Amino acid sequence: MATFLYKLGRFAFRRRHFVALMWVALLTLAGVGAASAPVAGASSFSIPGTEAQKAFDLLESRFPGMSADGATARVVFKAPEGEKMADKDNKATVEKTVKVLGTGSEVTSVDDPFETHTVSKDGSVAYTSVKYKVSGMELEDSSKDALESAAQDARDAGLTVEVGGDALQATPETGSTEVIGIAIAAVVLVITFGSLIAAGLPLLTALIGVGIGVSTITALASALDLGSTTSTLAMMIGLAVGIDYALFIVSRYRAELAEGREREEAAGRAVGTAGSAVVFAGLTVVIALVGLSVVNIPMLTKMGVAAAGTVAIAVLIALTMIPALLGYAGRRVQPAGKKSRLLGGGRAAKKEGKPNMGTRWASFVVRRPLAVLLLGVIGLGAAALPATSLELGLPDDGSQPTSTTQRRAYDLLSDGFGPGFNGPLMIVVDAKASDAPKAAFTKVTDEIEGLKGVVSVSPAVPNKSGDTAMITVVPDSKPSSVKTEDLVHAIRGTGGEIKADTDATVLVTGSTAMNIDFSQKLNDALIPYLALVVGLAFLLLIVVFRSILVPLKAALGFLLSVMAALGAVVAVFQWGWLASLMGVEETGPIMSMMPIFMVGVVFGLAMDYEVFLVTRMREAYVHGEKPSQAIVTGFRHGARVVTAAAVIMIAVFSGFIGSSESMIKMIGFGLAIAVFFDAFVVRMAIVPAVLALLGKRAWWLPKWLDRALPNVDVEGEGLRALDEKRRDGDEDRELARV
Repeated sequence: MATFLYKLGRFAFRRRHFVALMWVALLTLAGVGAASAPVAGASSFSIPGTEAQKAFDLLESRFPGMSADGATARVVFKAPEGEKMADKDNKATVEKTVKVLGTGSEVTSVDDPFETHTVSKDGSVAYTSVKYKVSGMELEDSSKDALESAAQDARDAGLTVEVGGDALQATPETGSTEVIGIAIAAVVLVITFGSLIAAGLPLLTALIGVGIGVSTITALASALDLGSTTSTLAMMIGLAVGIDYALFIVSRYRAELAEGREREEAAGRAVGTAGSAVVFAGLTVVIALVGLSVVNIPMLTKMGVAAAGTVAIAVLIALTMIPALLGYAGRRVQPAGKKSRLLGGGRAAKKEGKPNMGTRWASFVVRRPLAVLLLGVIGLGAAALPATSLELGLPDDGSQPTSTTQRRAYDLLSDGFGPGFNGPLMIVVDAKASDAPKAAFTKVTDEIEGLKGVVSVSPAVPNKSGDTAMITVVPDSKPSSVKTEDLVHAIRGTGGEIKADTDATVLVTGSTAMNIDFSQKLNDALIPYLALVVGLAFLLLIVVFRSILVPLKAALGFLLSVMAALGAVVAVFQWGWLASLMGVEETGPIMSMMPIFMVGVVFGLAMDYEVFLVTRMREAYVHGEKPSQAIVTGFRHGARVVTAAAVIMIAVFSGFIGSSESMIKMIGFGLAIAVFFDAFVVRMAIVPAVLALLGKRAWWLPKWLDRALPNVDVEGEGLRALDEKRRDGDEDRELARV
């Protein structure tokens, strides 16, 4: 592989006009596609194989025309202090609003709160439910404008009016912190390279890669049902890995220049050596992201595949466009150890022979490996302790910022009717096989009314054929609480007895039940997913490092860092530690997909640093150095760059903590803290400590396995052979002249 990538790097350097034009053309094509495509909304939500989804599908077939997947809006009215909603003027305002809302072309039904008795006991709050023919993503702007206009007219009449539900889909805002994250990355690159030109190359290529990836996702969003969260995730991961991959190749290029090589040769060797690490690091990230498809949740699969595509683009750009841009930069990119004229007048950055920080740190770890190992493991173990109280759920309007109308509507409903009104359960009774459907519906209603935690049960609403009915149940607890989950399980528990007595099937659905089933499905898939992703990456790393213990150590170190990161997420978003600093307005259960998502993404990113750092060590060991000295050599060449890469990745992920979307905020924080733990504790401390304790055993591989594995040549042995051939050719030509 090293030889192939070496040739690719030299080709890109020589044919830089062609390479640059190709990537600019792809960026333009993707941009045009994105500009002409409709704006992405929230993707449709389905969980194949769950009871909630089966009930949802049953409603679609037995209640045709009800648009079970259509958008809903809850318009909540609150009377002025000291007044009641039933007062003449207030009632007239509500009735006028209901009439206006019912005229919408996409509206299927609007409830009158005075007819459906959706007025609070104290008479101060009322709400109407508006149902639409299409989903919130497909809802036309005119319908949203009409909804907001009707609410504003009621406000002007003196009522407090807020709108909840999914009809008003708010586009997530990342805020200025995302830009700050990129600015921090730029500063770190300038410090690392001592050159504005060299620092600008990784930023430029990362932005081009993310531009192509996100524009492609936007262009395909409508056709593939990709939500706005999909492109945000792709941008987050694409920026981080794009900068890092380019950083490693530019750093290796400057190191090759420092050894006296010509610029084209240095570009080829940089891509042949560091580029090999980039390919395998990228593969681990792609495996982890594509592996999310094993969960069998379409939304998660699309997010993973889209982000994996952006990572693949980042790898290709690093291998081709970076050497092309190095060709354009020419002598403006200085050899390692020198600064540009602007930042240092071209002087050497430090005295020759003076050990750098990476060398000094690695030497210390090699001398005290056991102490460093114990300190690192104990520290990460302590950080992971909060994860033992992890509670999972999905964010609802109650987790929105208090500045949004959805959150204010949520709070008004909780105050007026109780927290359960924000997450009613929909019971679907399939009595097609029953001899007495009406009796079955009555029995189900009676059974549910007798359960603990139920506030109210609506009368059964049968379909036209009378074989299926809907029953609405209001819990006494909020949607994301454990009590509501227990109630869902209790209702489902009565299904067996009802089935035996009446031959009717009881199914529980609705947004709350869907969220509960979603969480359960993710929990069930976590172990198989972990086994698949870690297993595939373990095999890949055996091929890269030609060792059994090094990949095993890498996987165990990853588990430490991901558990510590989950502990930090629980401490902030569930316990509320430093919540105000992070802009977390409402603590609660951790997003259901967070554990499995962090396992996938963090594993891929963790293996990045493992590959970049340890391949340098293996390269030194293969070339004849002792194991302890190889560790020091690996840190001398790689520690500064890996540190810079980690700081950049942390800065980029932290930039998304400023998002108004709670899911994006949590993912940004979780990935940032996970990279911090993995890069600075696991890879920089635990890894060299373990390798120092193992010695030569770290690089042991059974002979039969060594013969069976393909030789991918990450260390660049093929380039050494190429050098020897060139020297032999030069000697032959010299002898011919003589």
